[in-house]
Amino acid sequence: MTGIRLHAPAPGWAIDADVVVVGSGVAGLTAALRCTAAGLRAVVVTKADLDAGSTRWAQGGIAAALGEGDTPEQHLDDTLVAGAGLCDERAVRALVTEGPDAVRRLIATGADFDKTSDGEIALTREGGHHRRRIAHAGGDATGAEISRALVEAIRDRGVRTIEHALVLDLLTDAEGRTAGVTLHVMGEGQHDGVGAVHAPAVVLATGGMGQVFSATTNPGVSTGDGVALALRAGAEVSDLEFVQFHPTVLFLGAGSEGQQPLVSEAVRGEGAHLVDADGVRFMLGQHELAELAPRDIVAKAIVRRMQERGAEHMFLDARHFGAEMWAERFPTILAACRAHGIDPVTEPIPVAPAAHYASGGVRTDLSGRTTVPGLYACGEVACTGVHGANRLASNSLLEGLVFAERIVEDIVASAAGRRPAVPVEHPAPVVLPLLDPGARHRIQRTMTLGAGVLRSAESLLTASRELDALHLPPAAPDQQAGDRKSAEPGVESWETTNLLTVARLLVAAANRREETRGCHWREDHPDRDDTDWRRHLVVHLTHERTLDVRTTDTSDFPPTLDAPGSSK
Repeated sequence: MTGIRLHAPAPGWAIDADVVVVGSGVAGLTAALRCTAAGLRAVVVTKADLDAGSTRWAQGGIAAALGEGDTPEQHLDDTLVAGAGLCDERAVRALVTEGPDAVRRLIATGADFDKTSDGEIALTREGGHHRRRIAHAGGDATGAEISRALVEAIRDRGVRTIEHALVLDLLTDAEGRTAGVTLHVMGEGQHDGVGAVHAPAVVLATGGMGQVFSATTNPGVSTGDGVALALRAGAEVSDLEFVQFHPTVLFLGAGSEGQQPLVSEAVRGEGAHLVDADGVRFMLGQHELAELAPRDIVAKAIVRRMQERGAEHMFLDARHFGAEMWAERFPTILAACRAHGIDPVTEPIPVAPAAHYASGGVRTDLSGRTTVPGLYACGEVACTGVHGANRLASNSLLEGLVFAERIVEDIVASAAGRRPAVPVEHPAPVVLPLLDPGARHRIQRTMTLGAGVLRSAESLLTASRELDALHLPPAAPDQQAGDRKSAEPGVESWETTNLLTVARLLVAAANRREETRGCHWREDHPDRDDTDWRRHLVVHLTHERTLDVRTTDTSDFPPTLDAPGSSK
């Protein structure tokens, strides 16, 4: 344990539970439902409404070997290729073999996927997949349908929820084991202000950190809170340099910031072409799958073509779909484009890469256990080893399902959720000064310019210096730190401080990895180097608030815990 915590008021209220689940996407709600089914008292804490996380924005679908002729082994092969040598094959094998039944359980929970004329699940293709294995709902509204079904199930089963609550820090007992979380509830209700949920098992399912960049497909709530909390709690984080930039995000102008509309990979899966301003298909000859190459390859090709042409974007041409197919298969994307004055039925769509998905995160084993006893992680906040250096399209929803179920199996088997939770104060706490919310824009611009799609030693050094200038030295909250004081506690200052934490970690890892692999692209080290770099970077936060970055000896992760039966 680092003893580091955010500057915040002491909890003014507390409730007890067996398990507290932080986050309400596919991973978090699946974990909560399985805990409830196992007789555990689960509490779901979520930052906004139950359906406001990243899951609802997922367009393409969920990947699983459900189609005729497809097999988990083929799904595994595609995942390993996309992961560029850094996937944990055991984790991938668990994903692809358990995935089909997990999807069927999701359907039994109430999710309604699109069907073919003969009543089978309709499947499409996306980048990196050699078969049609992407199940979708509402044409291009898969995440919204999954979220609807899970939220409805949570409410039907009476699972306790705390909405509009930002989780602050992990609570631990006298032995350093997890004992719950502190949180701040925004607005008045059954609970308000800073409080605590006491529980011997905590499941982090907080989603991503896309808001660390200026332009992202992630919703505004994706500020890296789970990774930052885990770091302060002493957990290890791995592979955070591998941030996937989605190749086809609707281009709204060079100065556009915040959440940007996604143009799903499924559009390319159905036959759309990437072209430049002259209508040239520049992906031909770049990869055997052309526009359906893995996302890192497509994103790099788009950026290179933009550089060659001096352009700010490329185009996605799907005019040949016709009005009927656009309306039936991609109604969400069609509406988003038209809302911004673009009609994909009659004109190509301007697209450019934007931050989309963190392939790395809080390091876990095959049971979702982190390096802190009693703390679990699943979904985008976690690094399970499934994604390696580049996530295969539509594996994320499946990972949330499969590893949430694995976590609950471990909690039930170990009785982790039934121990008494007795939080104690760290003997030498370090109160983390808070950043002024006005620094959020500076962090995002720094990260976009220095650690975006294309990186170099020079750009990362500049980014590191900018972030270090914002990183306050250890000081009591009421003491001067240089010419600044710690900002007042509040949602915006807590979020901005979390963004700075994950930004510093990402830049440190990206600077250390001197090669190009997957979605980590170093222009000063353009080649993949399996001799020195087919291994992972593991980071933890020291008591002095410095980042300790180490490299694993091989491409295998070391065990997360020394307990018997540790899965890695």
